[in-house]
Amino acid sequence: MTDRRALKRQYLETKTRAGVYAIRNQVNGRVLVAGSNNAQAAINRHRFQLKYGSHRNRELTRDWQQHGESAFTFDIVDLVDFRDEPGFDVGEELKALVTLWREELNVEPTEDYEQMQGRT
Repeated sequence: MTDRRALKRQYLETKTRAGVYAIRNQVNGRVLVAGSNNAQAAINRHRFQLKYGSHRNRELTRDWQQHGESAFTFDIVDLVDFRDEPGFDVGEELKALVTLWREELNVEPTEDYEQMQGRT
């Protein structure tokens, strides 16, 4: 029982980090680049939803089913550096970092799971 309590305390004390993450399909080059106030939790959520068929991005789900889990990588590509400045907005910083990383990774609309969402 002590181990469970210790694990729970450790989980609650873990600092979350806002950041940008990328889910890459190594077979066809498609990528999802997004940001979250808790980047690691977002990656865990995506992985879980893909494994259990509940992910809302149809194209990503289709590729996952076709190529399998081993065809994908999940990476945190950048973290937000918090600043003690008046007016600092984590959300705006995150948006800017996502845009920067889409450019850095040369994400073309035909390779972007976000742009492909909704097309069949």
